[in-house]
Amino acid sequence: MTSPAEYILTLSCPDRPGVVAAVSGLLAGHGCNIIESQQFGDRVGQRFFMRVQFAGGPGEDELNAAFAALAPDFAMEFKLRDVARKPRVLIMVSKFDHCLNDLLYRVRSKALDIEIAAVVSNHPDLRPLTQSNGIDYHHLPVTPETKPKQEAEVLALVEHYQVDLVVLARYMQVLSEDLCEKLAGRAINIHHSFLPSFKGAKPYHQAHNRGVKLIGATAHYVTADLDEGPIIEQEVARVNHSHSPEDLVAMGRDVECLALARAVRWHAEQRVLLDGHKTIVFPR
Repeated sequence: MTSPAEYILTLSCPDRPGVVAAVSGLLAGHGCNIIESQQFGDRVGQRFFMRVQFAGGPGEDELNAAFAALAPDFAMEFKLRDVARKPRVLIMVSKFDHCLNDLLYRVRSKALDIEIAAVVSNHPDLRPLTQSNGIDYHHLPVTPETKPKQEAEVLALVEHYQVDLVVLARYMQVLSEDLCEKLAGRAINIHHSFLPSFKGAKPYHQAHNRGVKLIGATAHYVTADLDEGPIIEQEVARVNHSHSPEDLVAMGRDVECLALARAVRWHAEQRVLLDGHKTIVFPR
C-alpha cells in the first residue's frame, strides 16, 4: 500500500481569532491528516505564524488553490511544499573546508535531507573534496573589478540548478547589495560571534588576547548589512585561560559547523519564518 503524500504548510498573517480553525478545517475538509502543528502569536508585532505538516489530500495543486482562496480572508501569506521534494542547495565557499565537509557528510549519512546541486568558490582548492562527492564545482575568481560579472555568474548558476537555498559556508567575500536583495530569504551565512566582537584578521587570536570565556557562531540570513541579517541559530563553547589560540580556532570550527547545519536543516524543513528583522523558529 502506497503511503499518502506529505506536505508542509507555513503561513503568517495578522493575529486574529479563527486562523487555526480555518486552516485545520480546510485540511480536514480535504481529507488531510495533521501530523505536526506549531504556531506562535507575536504580541508585539500582532502577527501570527504557523507551521503544519500533514498527509493525504487531493494533491498539491488542489491544496494550493484551496489555500489561495482562503488567504484573502486573513491577509495570509503561505507556502506549501511536498516533503518528497528535497530543497536544492548551492554552497559557496573559499578555502576553509570544515563547514563544507560537515554538510557533505550530513547529506551522505542522510542526517540532512537536502540535495547539494553544486559548489561555487573563488578559489580552486576544494575542487577535489567536492568532486569526490559527485558534485559539480565551479571556480569563479573575483576581484573588485570583476565582482559584478562574477555575481551574475553565481545568479546564472542559481537559475541553472533551480536552487532553493544558497549557503555561504565560510565564503570569505562580501556579497553586493544587489545580490543580497535577489537572494533575500534564501541565503544563509555563518560567522563567528564573540562577546565582545572581534572583526578583521585572526578573530580567535584577538579573542584569546582579551581572555574571552565564551566563543560562538551565528547562522543568519544574508542581508546587505554585513553579518547582521535575521538570526536563525547560534552555538557557543566555554573556554578558559588554558586554551591556546589554536584551541579556540579548532573549537570555533566545531561550533560553526553545528550552528550552520542546524540552520540549513531548519530552513530546509520550513521551520524558519521571517518576522521583520528576526525569525520565528519551530524546531523539533
